[in-house]
Amino acid sequence: MYVAERVRGGLVGLLVGDALGVPYEFHPAEALPPLEQLEMEPPPGFARAHAGVPPGTWSDDGAQALALLASLLAQGRLDLADFAQRLLAWRMRGYMAVDSRVFDVGVQTHRALEALARGVPPAEAGPAEERANGNGSLMRVLPLALWHRGSDEALVQDAMLQSNPTHRHPRARVCCALYCLWARYELLGLAQAWEKAVSTLEALLPEASAERSELDRHVRPRDNPPVQGSGYVVDSLHSARWALEQGSGFEQVVRLAISLGNDTDTTACVAGGIAGIRYGYGAIPARWREGLRGQALYQGLLEQLLQAAT
Repeated sequence: MYVAERVRGGLVGLLVGDALGVPYEFHPAEALPPLEQLEMEPPPGFARAHAGVPPGTWSDDGAQALALLASLLAQGRLDLADFAQRLLAWRMRGYMAVDSRVFDVGVQTHRALEALARGVPPAEAGPAEERANGNGSLMRVLPLALWHRGSDEALVQDAMLQSNPTHRHPRARVCCALYCLWARYELLGLAQAWEKAVSTLEALLPEASAERSELDRHVRPRDNPPVQGSGYVVDSLHSARWALEQGSGFEQVVRLAISLGNDTDTTACVAGGIAGIRYGYGAIPARWREGLRGQALYQGLLEQLLQAAT
């Protein structure tokens, strides 16, 4: 499969997964419709989340991912100051949000953006306490892996750094790094991409570092823990991994991600990005690609990204 097909699939898969999961957010797994009925427009009678948001609309996940991509393309590198300003523009003016409407802001991200607005440096703005390990930096990081042409070590460092403006705890930073390596090896078409990513990250993180301790003690990437589709960054990563392992195609993967309930948009976003890379853009159902709103927001960025990738 051509790299361009995988890159296109990754970015659009992220946005489609996010939009598909939006109506089902906050519902427990047992309250969701059957798997085959999980569509952008839920079945009649379902009490959809964000009832005023039209079907096919991505949430904060997609908007922040596009803000990161726009920053990378404009600056030619990871520029935290520029990225932080785009995050503030998203929060205050709806930058990269469909209809310029912001309807879902995580608690930790809200705190961090308030700090950024007060002038706290982006590398220090994100909460760093253990309970501040939501999935807000994981959900947006995939464009970095799609764009990056540096070494694995450089990708890991950038993935962790982009987490800092909103999520500064080493656990969240490590999850971002592992996800980016996983995406990179999927782009290369490796059959054991997750396992390769784990081995690479273990080799790159010094054994005495806080990040290595978090990887070994909390992320535990060689384990298969129970998954709940929650907003906790480790569960979010493992929930996406579970969906990829259980599913056999883009459509099934994102539906399985949503079937876990709870933080459905982010679980499907994280899983959908990897599924889009693995199966390619053409594997994303046309009804979902065409039903995605706000396409003018990402199409130009995608073409720039494809030029950089080929």
